[in-house]
Amino acid sequence: MTKRLVIVESPTKAKTLKRFLGDDYLVESSIGHVRDLPANAAEIPEKLKKEAWARLGVNIAEDFEPLYVVSAEKKKHVTALKRLLKDADELLLATDEDREGEAISWHLLELLKPKVPVRRMVFHEITKQAVLHSIENTREIDQNLVNAQEARRIIDRLYGYEVSPILWRKIAPRLSAGRVQSVAIRIIVEREMDRMRFHAAHYWDLKAVFETEKKETFPARLVTLNGKRLITGKDFDPDTGKPKKSGLALLDGEAAQSLRTALDNAQFRIASAEEKPFTRSPTPPFTTSTLQQEGHRKLRFDAKRTMRAAQRLYENGFITYMRTDSVALSSEAIRLTREAVTKTYGASFLPDTPRTYKTKVKNAQEAHEAIRPAGAAIAPVTEVSKKLGGDEAKVYELIWKRTMACQMKNASGRRMALRVAGAAAGQEAVFQANGTVIDFPGFLRAYVEGSDDPDAALSDRETILPAVAAGDSVRPDEIKTEDHVTSPPARLTEATLVKTLEESGIGRPSTYASIIDTIQRREYTFKKGTALVPTFTAFAVVRLMREHLTDLIDPAFTARMEDRLDQISRGEYETLPYLKEFYHGNGSPGLRPLLDQKVESIDPREVCSIPIGKSPDGHDVVIRVGRYGPFLQCDETTAPIPDQTCPDELTLERAMELIAAGAQADTPIGTHPETSEPIYVKTGRYGPYVQLGDPDPDDKKKKPKMVSLLKSMTPDSLTFDVALQLLALPRTVGQDAAGVDIVAYNGRYGPYIKRGDDTRSLTPEDDLLTLGLDRCLALLAQEKASGFRRQPASIKVFEKVEAAGGADIKLLKGRYGPYVTDGETNASLPRDYADPEKLTVEEALELIAARRAKGPSKKKKKKKTAKKKTTKKAAKKKTAKKTTKKKVTKKAAKKTTKKTATKAAKEADS
Repeated sequence: MTKRLVIVESPTKAKTLKRFLGDDYLVESSIGHVRDLPANAAEIPEKLKKEAWARLGVNIAEDFEPLYVVSAEKKKHVTALKRLLKDADELLLATDEDREGEAISWHLLELLKPKVPVRRMVFHEITKQAVLHSIENTREIDQNLVNAQEARRIIDRLYGYEVSPILWRKIAPRLSAGRVQSVAIRIIVEREMDRMRFHAAHYWDLKAVFETEKKETFPARLVTLNGKRLITGKDFDPDTGKPKKSGLALLDGEAAQSLRTALDNAQFRIASAEEKPFTRSPTPPFTTSTLQQEGHRKLRFDAKRTMRAAQRLYENGFITYMRTDSVALSSEAIRLTREAVTKTYGASFLPDTPRTYKTKVKNAQEAHEAIRPAGAAIAPVTEVSKKLGGDEAKVYELIWKRTMACQMKNASGRRMALRVAGAAAGQEAVFQANGTVIDFPGFLRAYVEGSDDPDAALSDRETILPAVAAGDSVRPDEIKTEDHVTSPPARLTEATLVKTLEESGIGRPSTYASIIDTIQRREYTFKKGTALVPTFTAFAVVRLMREHLTDLIDPAFTARMEDRLDQISRGEYETLPYLKEFYHGNGSPGLRPLLDQKVESIDPREVCSIPIGKSPDGHDVVIRVGRYGPFLQCDETTAPIPDQTCPDELTLERAMELIAAGAQADTPIGTHPETSEPIYVKTGRYGPYVQLGDPDPDDKKKKPKMVSLLKSMTPDSLTFDVALQLLALPRTVGQDAAGVDIVAYNGRYGPYIKRGDDTRSLTPEDDLLTLGLDRCLALLAQEKASGFRRQPASIKVFEKVEAAGGADIKLLKGRYGPYVTDGETNASLPRDYADPEKLTVEEALELIAARRAKGPSKKKKKKKTAKKKTTKKAAKKKTAKKTTKKKVTKKAAKKTTKKTATKAAKEADS
């Protein structure tokens, strides 16, 4: 019987393939790449370590020959694959059909050196039909794809290993540069610089509610005044805060109020009533990039999380290959989708002819079909949820809905615009109301971009205006003024960064998740909500590269590199000439000559400086990026910048506050009564803290005691007595009945108490410094919360409220939104409460009283039957585990005895 060895790259994929193939197929996984360029010096062969090029892993002198090595953890696995191949009559390489997958197959072929026939099988969905079809339609390894992958790998290695050391020397150690990574950082930094240049503009307008003769009301907004269009936010220059052009009506607060008063008694009529039909077509099915963007918008998943779920869906046969630039669907996929549309939504939602989509990307180099549900029948979401899990089910539902929508009819409706004119006191005002009616939802019934609930989204999109005609009289039911302040450009999120990179032709969508992960791990960015905020280190790196290594961080240059790699993948360009051009240059300096020319001219102090203005006494205020983090400098005074400070928030005023605090930090606030050591209040990278004593100049390892301030404290409000209490931490509160000490700590994740090995976190209502023994015992008597739970952040505190019996009323930011508490009752703020910080004490008391009146919330009873089943199952599993353990112990003992005997025999022979 013929025995065939099938090698895939993933254990999960191997497991799925085993279900489809018979006993004459042995399916194994390579567990990713089997060999690569050396990751560190230890992986370089001993005989090559003295070679100058060895650190790069690429022999520049020998036509850029790469040095491929098998890592220590992969050697055993490669040996196992070779052993399996000896018993096989045929080798089938079934890795993914993209460049990386093609390269894995090529490396396997180079390492295993098979003496049996070899075939390459490819499929874009892991279903029985697709797998069996691929076995019948195998091909040779595509050397063009392998060459493109190898060229990309060599270029990325040369770029990273040649540029990164310059960043270490000129800025800080452990920094990295990358062909796509550095451009992504530049894009994020430049958006933050736009925010730093931004000047806000203030303007006013009027909003009215009009009533028709039939008592129907509709809202409208002022659009023109005395024939001039009213200014809006987009009419202001973000860098100056002034209007971009003249001839627009600009109202300040006084003028808006005066106009409102004048129009209260004006006569209004309908100046025009327009209605225009519209149609909207569905968006194409998902590519890797659009899936990442929608995963972020709809599910709040980062790119890595979305791709992890998609990988599992693919490997378990639920979706087609998830790394693709293509929006095309196969004819069979279109047929299945149209059948599913008819079954789910009805024939009225199905267009007469199938929809086809064409890929706009120049070279859709990954799979040749969009991401869609796989198989001869489209699996329901519930099946995915049962088999895999929550993330996978959510991502699959996105893919399912988007695929359905792409084969459904257009949405159609009408857009209406009513213009209402009125005049008073020589002022002619025109208000406008806009409305939308959706006559036929079409694809919107299945999928609305950026919305979780299509039905709710359809309802929100409809604004129905009353049936009126030009000339009809209307009465102002209400006119009010509204003030507006322009907003700075929005920071990039993962979704918008992915979109920007793809639109610029930088990198590949399949690599975006790892790029975003890298720039966060390297601390070039941090997250504020969902926004990516650049660090000051990122500013220094971008400045160095933009001023001295311009091409290497230029988006257009990087996009051209991507095009050239695409040409190599299509066989239109040779690898070696391109590598020579990139490294040595051809007309313009290549990588190596450029670095040689520029490295000595880079001034570290200059590239690591970000000027933000002048102090009142005329000194430059500068942000410096040091080897141990960023800091402020003004003349001879320095001050640390708190960690995760947003660059656009570090204004000149804020900088002067930090510098003043830094200057005062060297002045003690008092002397400790017991040790006679000075006590300082300082602000460090991670926030304000109290310090006892000075560093010992003779013993640098000996550090003075430092204690962080509690979250509710500020350096300005800290008293000497409270500083002493902080320095007394950890403090022994008392002992329990058994005589065990209970100690209060200010920990990394918040205040807590400890008794032996038993700990409890304090609630926001507890005061660590005054906490008593009774409260500690009460906390320790409570059941310990499972897992890590972040303490709610304090938004506002109303101290010693008489109506609450003298207790503090706190407004906290909880896991599910803001809420108020008096220490006993918690009450959530209404969802439509616009600004929690404007909450008054009266409102807080009303919310608490209303919540208390409802009584305690009822807990759901657990089903006893489920508990019994779980207990039985656990007991059974425990028994099995014991039996297995006994067997293993006996086997191990037998093996040890055998080894000892063998060793003794060898010693006797010698």
